[in-house]
Parts: sequence; C-alpha cells; structure tokens
Amino acid sequence: MASSTDSGVQRPAIAITMGDPCGIGPEVVVKALSDPRIYQSCRPVVVGNVFAMEQAVQLTGSSLGINHTDDPTSAGENPSVVDVVDIGNLNAEDITVGQLSVPCGKASMEWVSKAGQLAMAGVVDGLATAPLNKEAAALAGYEAIGHMELLQELSGAKTVATMLMAKNLRVVHLTTHRSLRVACDYVKKDRILDYLRLTDDNFRKWGFANPRIGVAALNPHGSDGGLLGNEEAEEIAPAVQQAQSEGINAIGPVPADIIFHQAIQDRYDVTLCMYHDQGHIPVKVYGFEESITANLGLPFIRTSVDHGTAFDIAGKNLADHTSMVESIRMAVAFARGDGLTGGWGEE
Repeated sequence: MASSTDSGVQRPAIAITMGDPCGIGPEVVVKALSDPRIYQSCRPVVVGNVFAMEQAVQLTGSSLGINHTDDPTSAGENPSVVDVVDIGNLNAEDITVGQLSVPCGKASMEWVSKAGQLAMAGVVDGLATAPLNKEAAALAGYEAIGHMELLQELSGAKTVATMLMAKNLRVVHLTTHRSLRVACDYVKKDRILDYLRLTDDNFRKWGFANPRIGVAALNPHGSDGGLLGNEEAEEIAPAVQQAQSEGINAIGPVPADIIFHQAIQDRYDVTLCMYHDQGHIPVKVYGFEESITANLGLPFIRTSVDHGTAFDIAGKNLADHTSMVESIRMAVAFARGDGLTGGWGEE
C-alpha cells in the first residue's frame, strides 16, 4: 500500500526477504537500507529473522535500529529503524554463518512465502529478495527450490519467466533451473511462443510501443543450416514466425555468440535466451555488481539480487550490496509504474 511523501511522490511498500541467514543476505539488506534513497522512495519492511538482522547491524557497523513488527502496514516510516516481520520460525542457535543449515534453508523459503502472501493480499506493493541457498532448501524438503518456482506455486501463475538486467542488457530465460541436458528438451515452439507473448505484453506495459525481442539460437552458429542441430529450423524459427504474425516484433534465431553484443549496441530491447547460462553469463560479465533479476508473469512485483549466498565471505563484512540496492530501486520503479526507466522517484 503506497503512501506519499510531502512532495507527492508515491512511496510503495516493498517487502524485502532477508534470504538465507547463513549467507550474505542479512548483510546486503542492512547495507542497502543504510542508503537514504531507499526510505525516500519506498516503505521497506524486511521479512526474516530479528536476531540475524541485529547481527548484520553489528557486523557492518550500521547505526540502524531493528524493530520487530507484527504490522507491516505501518512499517518503513522511520529511516533510522528497520522494521522486521519475524514469524518466529528460526532459533538463533540454528544460524551457522558461512555453513549450510537445513533449518535456515527452510526458514528462508517460509519468509518468501510470507512475503508473497503479503503481496497477494495487497499489504505490500512488491518484493525484493535476497539470496536463497538452493541446496539448503532442497534438504529442507522443498521441490520448488528457487524464488520464482515457489512464488509461481503460491500464486498459481501459469507462465512465469526470469529476466536478468544489467544496464541496458535485458535477458529473459526460456528455462532457468534445469540441467543443460534437460533444458534443451524445453526448446519447443509452443513454449518459445508463450514466452515471446509474455515478454511482449510486459514490455508494452512498461512503455515500449513495439518492443524489439531478439531470440537466441540454441546451437553454435545457429546450427549452420542444420549441420549442428535442428532446433532452430524446427522449433525456434517457427515460433518467431508465429509471433511475428501476431504483431510481435521478434527477430531470430540469432547465434548466441553475437546476439548479446547486438543487444548491448541497442539493436534489441530484450533478448530471449534458451537456457540458464546462455543468458546469465553475458549479463554478469557485462555488469556483475548491478545486475538484478525480475519475474514476468507473477500477479505481483518481484525483483531480486543476481548473486548467491556467498558462504565463503559471509560474516566478514565483504559483501557488495549494489545488486540489493538496484533490486529495491527496480521494485519501486515497477510499483510506481515507471517500468524499466524508473529512478528513485525524486522530483
């Protein structure tokens, strides 16, 4: 539920999930919330564990206070205090910073569910999420081991996609958390067409009159006329042609070793890639620190950092919080209707 500043700028309520407390999530959240632009542009409320947040404050030397709240509707008003919704699902002794913890994996997934429920109830205007540890979540019994999968299951959304962003490079993924061998089986005309429609619809909502969607090939050199595979001719090109017949400005398939350079050179507004690493690698090479993730297709806004729990540096005050700041900024922009062009909401 958005509120206004004295200047009339809308300040949406953004739920920030703390991530796995054994990793760098609490640290990057505290560091991000120390940025005065956050409270100027939104009303943040952390969903997580009070003890872990207090430890992160001590670790970073922050002057922020931590407040346990049961009322997220009134959270985020005091820029010197971090309001935390703590559902009491984790004991302090179960937090082993820098090491895998099954109770922490379970609790971190429950915080994502809680934040999603707040968004679906209209209590918050969007989510910005810190990193989960997928191994810990799996060991805790979760089959949906990622944010997107869990939130899709929670919301009942039919088609959901992950988009990575760094500067002007935006990449939607046909598949994410699949082995490469399995991911290739998902390169099918109907799925590609669904993702092209989803991408086109979202970009039009974000103010792109005729979004240019580059479509990556699966095989080297775009298959070299069938010498290196048949997916381009049998699945990708037919999907692109069908999309074009529906008025979608899809271009491809374009060999993956050139399409991302073309996107950076502003030939496309967004690129559809075929599998996880095909899209993640160029985004992280191009802008690792500021890269973030957003989901298309959920009934609420969800952005995220584009890094993992980094157990190796957890508890050492070494984590860079740029991605956390950027994910909150983008959640604010989406919530305010500024789409991909939104800033901090300054007048």
